[in-house]
Amino acid sequence: MKGGLIRLREAIDQLSPSERKVADYIMQNPAEMITLSVAQLAARSGSSQAAIIRMCKSLGIGSYQELKLKVAGDLRDMESTGYQDIKPGETIAGIIQTVSNNNIQSIRDTVNILDANMVEQAVLALDRAKRIFFFGVGASNLIAMDAQQKFLRINKTSMSFSDIHVQLTTAVTMTEEDVAVGISYSGETKEVIRALSIAKEQGCRTISITKYGENTLSKRADIPLYTSSTDYPIRSGAMASRITQLNLVDILYLGVASRNYEKTVSYLEKTRQAIKNL
Repeated sequence: MKGGLIRLREAIDQLSPSERKVADYIMQNPAEMITLSVAQLAARSGSSQAAIIRMCKSLGIGSYQELKLKVAGDLRDMESTGYQDIKPGETIAGIIQTVSNNNIQSIRDTVNILDANMVEQAVLALDRAKRIFFFGVGASNLIAMDAQQKFLRINKTSMSFSDIHVQLTTAVTMTEEDVAVGISYSGETKEVIRALSIAKEQGCRTISITKYGENTLSKRADIPLYTSSTDYPIRSGAMASRITQLNLVDILYLGVASRNYEKTVSYLEKTRQAIKNL
């Protein structure tokens, strides 16, 4: 059981002041926290027992005991892993190791916060969809394009557009038979929020891919999916989130592919041959 510190880190900006006091204390003293009762943590963090319970609810965690177990699991992982930033004058060998370890850690953290039930709902919706529209801007549009390419290869009509106006106008044409996927790490990209909102107004199912925590895009989606990543001074948000978003797209793609295994293999072979014979 893991993911307590990840949830705290990703959602801390959305917590109330009293909840944030508790979260800050846990983040600074995770090893101590797992030995404390609710009353002890309230006293040491300068908050209240009620705030601790509310914080757990805000994080989507059922109880304080469950949070302690998740934090303990995170601490075990941190003994051998963890995020690192590139240092001034870093060697190429060091950069190779640091970047690779950080990407691996981002994926591990995302696995710890992914809700398997929500992923299953998303796979089912994508599998049933007549058309799939992927909405993203900037770096997130690259994820949308990757998703479109993957789903097209297994004969799922998929679309992604870099032009914001085209995204909005196509959203208007969607129906209840379609699925819209909005991709934005922050969950606050106004163009993606607008496109997903328009699509939802047409009656189609909507899926969001954002960072963990409360944000506008995930609130608008029928099926919110979350990824985790950590930003550092010279690691841009796009760099930190790209790997986890691509990994989640792969999970959705393979989830749909596995539901139609024989057809999937046939389509993949046909598309492989088409490219091979160029």
